[in-house]
Amino acid sequence: MSAVKENYLQGRVAVVTGGCGGIGTAICQRFANEGAIVYAADLRSNDETKENIYFQQHDVTSEQSAKDLFARIENEQGKLDILVNAAAIEIEYTIENTSLEDWNRIFAINVTGTFLTSKHALPLLRKSGAASIINFGSYDGYIADPQLAAYCATKGAVHALTKAMACDYGPENIRVNAICPGYVDTPMLQSFFGSSGDIESLQKAVRDVHPLRTYGQPDDIANLVNWLAGDEARYASGQLWIIDGGLSAQVQQMRL
Repeated sequence: MSAVKENYLQGRVAVVTGGCGGIGTAICQRFANEGAIVYAADLRSNDETKENIYFQQHDVTSEQSAKDLFARIENEQGKLDILVNAAAIEIEYTIENTSLEDWNRIFAINVTGTFLTSKHALPLLRKSGAASIINFGSYDGYIADPQLAAYCATKGAVHALTKAMACDYGPENIRVNAICPGYVDTPMLQSFFGSSGDIESLQKAVRDVHPLRTYGQPDDIANLVNWLAGDEARYASGQLWIIDGGLSAQVQQMRL
């Protein structure tokens, strides 16, 4: 992978769902720094304003919300080049302790949200000529952490959906890939730490389980997303890009 050129995404139009979350914010900022016009689509704004980043209230579980989002972009930009489906939640239960309501909710956000947003983005993506969809899976779609059954199931579904979309829309020059992060320093990870009586020891244990002895930062993920969004990744499609500090390369995982 060569060095990404300055203003790598100049003139591109991008939508990032979950664009006001920890990783989503980093992606939006990186895209804007590279010259893209960015729509941060989320339920709530994080009140961080930056040139060329526009907030759009968006509920990924609502088909009407998806239609409204892309109607705005068609009216204001006339095309779409990049879609990042980063909106997701995590539920920390075994299946025995997962309610049907929680099961349906996590699938609605993590899987159906990816489906709906992608479905209604396609007419505008076709106008790009070199479009890129980047879904968010997880290393938990490959291997399982304890008490994350529903989350693991949703990420496995996103992985399969990504490959199917890449096959279906590759002939139209629409590339589809998935990012599969491990532990990343986001509010979701901090909520995991917050349930422990000894947060400092747990943070060290999480760092030490990685061969690189650290967990990721949102910018680490944004760097890979940025590359996949542009022309240097023109031959990359249908792939699941694990970025986890070597965590899943190990023979056996430490139980945290």
